[in-house]
Amino acid sequence: MPAQNTATSYGGVARSLHWLTALLILSAIGLGLYAENLPYDTSETLAAKAQVFSLHKTIGVAAFFVALARILWALTQPRPVPLHPERRLETFAADTVHWALYGSMLMVPLAGWVHHAAVDGFAPILWPFGQNLPMVPKSESTAALAGAMHWLFSKVLIASILLHVAGAVKHAVIDRDATLARMTRGTEAGQPGASHALAPALTALAIYALAAGAAVTLLAPASDITATAAAPAEAGAPVAAGGWQVLSGSLGFTVKQMGADVQGNLPDWKAEITFDETPVDGRHGKVRVEINTATLTLGSVTDQAKGAEFFDTATHPTALFEADILPAASGYEAQGTLTLRGKAEAVTLPFTLDLQGDTARMTGSTTLDRRAFGMGASYGDESSVGFAVQVSVDLTAQRR
Repeated sequence: MPAQNTATSYGGVARSLHWLTALLILSAIGLGLYAENLPYDTSETLAAKAQVFSLHKTIGVAAFFVALARILWALTQPRPVPLHPERRLETFAADTVHWALYGSMLMVPLAGWVHHAAVDGFAPILWPFGQNLPMVPKSESTAALAGAMHWLFSKVLIASILLHVAGAVKHAVIDRDATLARMTRGTEAGQPGASHALAPALTALAIYALAAGAAVTLLAPASDITATAAAPAEAGAPVAAGGWQVLSGSLGFTVKQMGADVQGNLPDWKAEITFDETPVDGRHGKVRVEINTATLTLGSVTDQAKGAEFFDTATHPTALFEADILPAASGYEAQGTLTLRGKAEAVTLPFTLDLQGDTARMTGSTTLDRRAFGMGASYGDESSVGFAVQVSVDLTAQRR
C-alpha cells in the first residue's frame, strides 16, 4: 500500500488522516450537541455536563491538530484528479465542499479553543499544557466573538459533512464509480491530465468570510464589561462633610469551580463614602455601596451565576453594603451588613488606604460563604462549586 498520493489515487497516509479526522470531528459534534442539552440544576448534573464538555473540548483540540497534519500533508501531495471533469457543476460543487471542510476542520475547533482560553472556569481541556492560549486575553468580548464564530462555523461544518456524505453515497449507489473506493481502498481511478479549478477554493473562502462577518456584525454593539469606575455623584448634589467621590475602581470576586479559580466581576456599582483621618466616636466615617448584580460576569458560567440557584438577579437585581469605617490593627475595616439575594449578613472588609493629599486609593478583600446567602443550596459539597467566595475591592477616590 503506497503511502503517498498519485494523480489517480489516495495514499495510505492521506486515507488514514481522512478517517481519523472524520472520527474525531463526528465524536466532537455528537458530544457537543449532547452536552448542550444536559441539565445543570444540581451539583451532580453540573458535574456531568462539565465532564462531557471537557471531553468535547479535548477531542476538538485533537481534531484541530490532526486536521492541520492532514492539510499540511495534502499540500505536499498530488491531488487525485476528478473522475468526471466533464460534469463541471458537479465537480465545482464537490471541490467547494472539500475546501469548506478543510476550513471547518481548522476554524471550528480553533474558535472553540479561543473561546475557552478567553474565559475562566467551566469544563477544562483534559491535557497537561494549560488552559490558555498565547495572545488570547481574558476578555468577555473576545469570548463572545469566538463563541459566535464557533457556532456559525460549526453549522458550515455540519452542512459540509452532510453534503460530502451525500456526494459519496451518490457516487457509490447511483454512479457506481470508484470515488469512494479511492478513499477506502486506495483504488486507482481517473484520467491523468484533468485538474482542479481555483474557483471552488475561493467560493469556500467567501463562505467563511461571510460567516465571520455575520459573527462580527451580530456582536458589534457588545464591548468588554470591565471593572470601571463607580458612577460619580451628580454635579451639584449635596455632599456630607468628609465626603469622597469615586473616580475609578473595580469590584471582583473569585470562586472555585471544579477545583479551578474562576474570576467574576461586578462592573455596575456606586458608592457613597464619608471618611476623615481623625476618628469621631471611634469611627472614621461610613460607606454605602449599591451593586447592580444583573451586570455580573463569571467566565463561561455567567448565565448560571445569574440564575435562581445563585445570585437570582431576576428577583434580586441589587445588592447593598452599608458599613462603618473603623480603625484596625493594620489599616482600616468596613464593618457592617451586606444584603445579597434578599439575605442580610454581617460582613467585615479589611482594607488599606494610600492617601496622597485629596486623593486616596483603597484596596481590600474579604471572604464570604455563599451558603450564608442561600446560594447553591443544591450544591452540598465543593466538588462543583466552592463554598468560599473571595471578594476584592480596588478604588481611587477624591475628597469633595
